[in-house]
Amino acid sequence: MIPTYELDDYQWNMLVQDVADNFGDVTLSRGFQYYKQGRVIKLTIPSERVVKATVEGNEIYQVEINLDLFTANRCNCPVSGACKHIFAAILKFADLHNRSVHTLVNAKTTAQLKPTPTKPASYASTYNQAKQLEAKKAAENEALLREQSQLIPTMSIMEWHELFELCTLKLTQSSRNTQFVHDALEAIFRIKPSLPTVIDQFYSLHAQLFVLSKLTKQPKDQSGYVYSYLAFHIHHAASDLQETIVQSLIQLTSLAEDEANSRLTNQTLTHLRTEMLVEANENHYFLSHYLSVWSHWICPTNSNELLFTDELQLLETTADESGSSLSPFACRLAQASMYLYQSDDQEAWNHLDAAQYKSDNAAGYLLFFLDYLSQNKQWTRLVAWLSKIAPLFNLRRNTNIRPYSEYWDLAVQHVPDAEQQMWDTLVSLLPHSRALYEEKLLVNGKWERWMDYHLSMDSDPLDFRVTELQPLEKNAPEVLLPFYHQAVERYVLLKNRDNYKSAVKLLKRLAKLYKKLKQEPRWELFLSSFISRNSRLRALQEELRKGKLVP
Repeated sequence: MIPTYELDDYQWNMLVQDVADNFGDVTLSRGFQYYKQGRVIKLTIPSERVVKATVEGNEIYQVEINLDLFTANRCNCPVSGACKHIFAAILKFADLHNRSVHTLVNAKTTAQLKPTPTKPASYASTYNQAKQLEAKKAAENEALLREQSQLIPTMSIMEWHELFELCTLKLTQSSRNTQFVHDALEAIFRIKPSLPTVIDQFYSLHAQLFVLSKLTKQPKDQSGYVYSYLAFHIHHAASDLQETIVQSLIQLTSLAEDEANSRLTNQTLTHLRTEMLVEANENHYFLSHYLSVWSHWICPTNSNELLFTDELQLLETTADESGSSLSPFACRLAQASMYLYQSDDQEAWNHLDAAQYKSDNAAGYLLFFLDYLSQNKQWTRLVAWLSKIAPLFNLRRNTNIRPYSEYWDLAVQHVPDAEQQMWDTLVSLLPHSRALYEEKLLVNGKWERWMDYHLSMDSDPLDFRVTELQPLEKNAPEVLLPFYHQAVERYVLLKNRDNYKSAVKLLKRLAKLYKKLKQEPRWELFLSSFISRNSRLRALQEELRKGKLVP
């Protein structure tokens, strides 16, 4: 971007001196490489003596430089103090002002050859005047905000959010992280007067929702540049804030259910609906809060189906107004939830089928529907839903399969005839449900089914710890016989010493199993035949002797 002011000679010489005093040779060299590689992907100058930049390293880092106080410079990389990201941004800043980049790279030598810069009297006077004017303006803004805050009890929630915007205006260019959350909430609560309990709790909830929106929406800077990513530190801060909001929603339940507070409840729902339908990131933070408000605040005290019909109309209207910003996934799930409440399961499934599940996070929202049905003890419907939505969980490394399975356990307790449907559904989710499926078979004593599965998979008994096979040895040792026999023959066919050793190890286990089953004659017959069939495999015969299976 084009600088909005000139960098005079005094300011330039001071910058060279600050670089020489604060950066080591290695950092200067590495920062110069970052600058040459174009890793400073965005740079803004929000005020005359402040520079903010986004620098691409191992991750995307946010840099803030105070040209008047170098010790206040910040970067969210792991390095404490002056780092290569800050220096790369300084080089970009100098280049924008048509100053010599190489002078900064060689600052240590340059600074030794020049006397310490002397601040012109005129500059000091102008600088002090600017600072005084800035302080005066800040005090006036604070006074204005406090005056407006007295109207909070009579404001609409939309007006609250406009007030929040003014409170956090100076944080516009701040890095989105945990510190941003703290600073923004502090600014909002600083102007809050003493409020009635109901308004105070709704105010706090909306302060958190406002900061969540600022945290997760891609911000624009003065140049019009829009971030195209949500970095790890943003996700971390959002996750922490998300937990706080969930607790606030729960604490507000009794107040939200009170008809006297319907204005605040309805305005909260309107706000969440609007935010949810235009949320771009895959975490869909506002979708979860929208669904929670319906399940905790509204549904428990309302059975009027007209309420859900009206909400469907509002969703459609708001979606049309959202235009290209609409999140189709959030819209489909919100509509499906209304049909769920109306017991129109087929229409709800149609909307869920039409949604695009691009990540495990998206599939996780399906648990909301199962939770609603279980909370309302609608067990037959729960079985139908569990069967219907199973394919939607079939995503790679889906972490929601286990809680999905737990809803099956709950459903089968109340509808025992649904057990076979449960097993069939879990099989349909293979291979993603493999670990859970195996565990469930063992817990439920499905020994033959567990073995059939592993025989079909050509599983190797030696891949299992002894403790994992102990339940089968104790309860159904006969099912292990084909498992071990199949593996023994497979090892022998590989015809090498290591595999012969593995075969002998399994043969010794087989001997114990046959003894436990009191079928020693059958074992002796098999072993005799096995030795005879493989008499030409001298290495195998040696391993059999070492294992004391032959004299």
